[in-house]
Amino acid sequence: MTGRTHDLSAVTALGVVVIIWPPGQLTLATVLVAVLANQIGGIAPDVDQPTAPFWRNLPIGGAIGRVIDKMLGGHRFLTHSLLGAALLSGGVYLLLGFLQPIMPSVDATIVLWAFVIGIISHLVMDTFTKEGVPWLLPIPIKFGFLPFKELRITTGQSIESYVIFPLLAIVDVWLVATHYQQLLDIIHHQIR
Repeated sequence: MTGRTHDLSAVTALGVVVIIWPPGQLTLATVLVAVLANQIGGIAPDVDQPTAPFWRNLPIGGAIGRVIDKMLGGHRFLTHSLLGAALLSGGVYLLLGFLQPIMPSVDATIVLWAFVIGIISHLVMDTFTKEGVPWLLPIPIKFGFLPFKELRITTGQSIESYVIFPLLAIVDVWLVATHYQQLLDIIHHQIR
């Protein structure tokens, strides 16, 4: 899947979780940092790809990306597994612990969960691609949804652009339309 599809799927997954399990009282800072963490989590597994947008936007990102790619076993390997998700989440947990003194009004637990939701949405979406995802690494079997690779999605092709992305957008509009009052209550009563 492309970066924009992962961005939209991460925020869609976050919206579903917020509707099913509404958070307790939040600060505006927590909401903003959690949404940012969710978006970073949505693209974090692609840190193993030297051509990922993350590396392209850094001055020497291409070179660093190639080194990281080799260290992590190539694209759709370690970072595209539950083990990789746990390692990335552990790194964010440590980072949040380090940053907590300068962000006292941010609930680090909610931010961490928003990041994890982004990662899991990434893995789920890549499960629909021809390459699949090695969910159970170190067991080197790549899992894909739909039994035959020929029926799965090729990243960046028309089905992703004209079917998957619009469907995610429709789900988002539907979620907001059908849970509008609940979302308003979260905004009005829980954000302090």
